[in-house]
Amino acid sequence: MTKLLITDDAAFMRMTLKRIVTDAGFEVVGEAANGQEAVDLYREHKPDLVTMDITMPTMDGIEALKEIKKLNPHAKVLMCSAMGQQAKVVEAIQNGALDFIVKPFDNARIIEALNKALER
Repeated sequence: MTKLLITDDAAFMRMTLKRIVTDAGFEVVGEAANGQEAVDLYREHKPDLVTMDITMPTMDGIEALKEIKKLNPHAKVLMCSAMGQQAKVVEAIQNGALDFIVKPFDNARIIEALNKALER
């Protein structure tokens, strides 16, 4: 079973994403409310995939992505972004994110992005 770490500062978004991915057969090994928690949980659980919100307190998603990539250059990270954050999405891709998922979530698009990331 694929292990997934969900990172978003909004509890509702974490809950929504968790429901979607567990229904699709993924195992959620951790939920982080900010980038620093994501880095700590990544170090602890070594998930197969990470979903990462871009805008968060304490440490944003781009900084967390960079830190996770330092821990594991092969880490698979998908960014989650609201519309209108195109520059941040580009920066995330340049720093190693595999893809991005636009909020509000489209269930089929999430599963497609996760499966595509696993194939890489």
